[in-house]
Amino acid sequence: MFKGKKVIVVGERDGVPGPAIANCVLAAGGEIAFMTTECFV
Repeated sequence: MFKGKKVIVVGERDGVPGPAIANCVLAAGGEIAFMTTECFV
């Protein structure tokens, strides 16, 4: 699904963190262009 695509990952501190989303994207063949975990209060 993400093969050959660059992805920007924005995770949430109290939800799903960025590294967890990034691992899923990498497993689907994508490339991480930027990754962060933010706190949306």
